[in-house]
Amino acid sequence: MNFFYDLGFNKVEWRTKILLLLFNKTYKKKLIEYKYAFADKIGLEIGGPSKFFSSEILPIYNWVERIDGCNFSKNTIWEGAIDGDQYKFHPDKSGKQYILDGSDLVEIEDKKYDFLLSCHNLEHIANPLKAIKEWVRVLKPGGFMLLILPDKRFTFDRNRPYTSFDHILSDFESNMGEDDLTHLEEILRLHDLIMDPGAGMDFEVFKERCEDNFAVRGLHQHVFSFDLLEEISSYFNLSTVLKYDVPPYHKIILARKKV
Repeated sequence: MNFFYDLGFNKVEWRTKILLLLFNKTYKKKLIEYKYAFADKIGLEIGGPSKFFSSEILPIYNWVERIDGCNFSKNTIWEGAIDGDQYKFHPDKSGKQYILDGSDLVEIEDKKYDFLLSCHNLEHIANPLKAIKEWVRVLKPGGFMLLILPDKRFTFDRNRPYTSFDHILSDFESNMGEDDLTHLEEILRLHDLIMDPGAGMDFEVFKERCEDNFAVRGLHQHVFSFDLLEEISSYFNLSTVLKYDVPPYHKIILARKKV
């Protein structure tokens, strides 16, 4: 540990560097084995573009033929203003930009895409099973769904309990809308503002933003574990292909729609 401090790394940085070394050694070969799921294929990304998919870890943007994008609004706190109908996910590539709620892809036909990507998006959706049902619908048989979600242990959700499958199933069966604020009290009580610099340190400002969540979509409505993600896959008859943690705070699961 002192060795990393001597190099000028703080506690989080040295931990991340160690884990990245282990990740590269343990998982990178496995990821390349699934390059065929994306290479020269056409897919849909919910809530992007994401730097993660142009990184060394998962350079999916470099592999694909085209990706269409779906964002809930023409102006978000992550992407800023979305101008036009082109989804520019790569300097040399673009797809169609949809402005649709991720849980209601009404403009997209069944079985259109070879794969679907979602990076740090599903946790913002009040009715995740409704969203996944739509995501599965637009996938071709045999298509792949790649989900990246936060690992609560290393994020501002660290004090919150994991969501149960029964909970999200109840939301699904009651057709919960994206204006839902059921979890607001829990979030305001347990959210670790110290670990959320993007939200600022003023609790009242954070509270006001949370209360306006339908416009902002900043809330983490649910907290996902691998157990929950596997239950979701099973519910939709998807096969889990790969799952792993990537430092500093990512959980990745690759699932496949059965033929």
